[in-house]
Amino acid sequence: MSRALIAKRFTPYSPRHQSLPVFDFLAPSLVPWTRCVRRVPITTTAASIDSKPKPKPKPKPKPKPKPEPEPHHAESPQLRSKKHPFSPEQQRFLDRALRVNQAGELAAVLIYAAQTPLLIRSHPQLRPLMKHMYDQEEGHFQTFNDLIARHRVRPTLMYPVWKAAATALGWSTAIMGRETAMACTEAVETEIGGHYNEQIKVLLDWAEKMETQGEEVGEELKDLLRNLRRIRDEELEHLDHAVSNDAKSAEPYELLTNIIRSGCRTAIWISERV
Repeated sequence: MSRALIAKRFTPYSPRHQSLPVFDFLAPSLVPWTRCVRRVPITTTAASIDSKPKPKPKPKPKPKPKPEPEPHHAESPQLRSKKHPFSPEQQRFLDRALRVNQAGELAAVLIYAAQTPLLIRSHPQLRPLMKHMYDQEEGHFQTFNDLIARHRVRPTLMYPVWKAAATALGWSTAIMGRETAMACTEAVETEIGGHYNEQIKVLLDWAEKMETQGEEVGEELKDLLRNLRRIRDEELEHLDHAVSNDAKSAEPYELLTNIIRSGCRTAIWISERV
């Protein structure tokens, strides 16, 4: 071994040797080189996960065809039903009739309301009868209120006048005694009952013409006839009660009843038009 080589091997390591630059590019790197690889997300389809094949969807049942309507046989004009509203002329009649009926029932309610306190004070046995007649008149008034609203009829403009007149008539006849009060009821119900009979005849004539022409009588007309007949019968019942309670014994009977009946006819004529 040469002297220079021995001297180099046994020469102590000094920091001076560490300061020498090391050029890595002159020698292969000792650190293993790692290649950057872009990671691609791995996706799996449902088919790859679930190896079992899915069952095929069942076909939807086809809707059943609707049965074709059977052909209608031609009907004769007499059997064919027709429905139509009231004619303008019929509507004008209903306007007048319902307007005056409502006013008349209001007057009857006020007459009984004024008579009852005075009569039952001196004749307590009349309390059930007066209450019965008052309750029926109040029901009549409510019925015509409903009919006026349903058929869009304007009430009479004479309301304030009829209220004052009816209250005065009831109070004055009750002051004159039981017979006079009953004579007032007889006179009023005679006029009102006859007035309802005339209206019922007109409505029955309408229904008869409809049936003759093969038309169906409407429910509105039937309802009007039912109500008018019921109210007419109850008004005539009041007349019978008045006669059975000595209405004809009032003095002066003829003069009193004629004046009251004339007043009723005048009120009816005005209420139909105003």
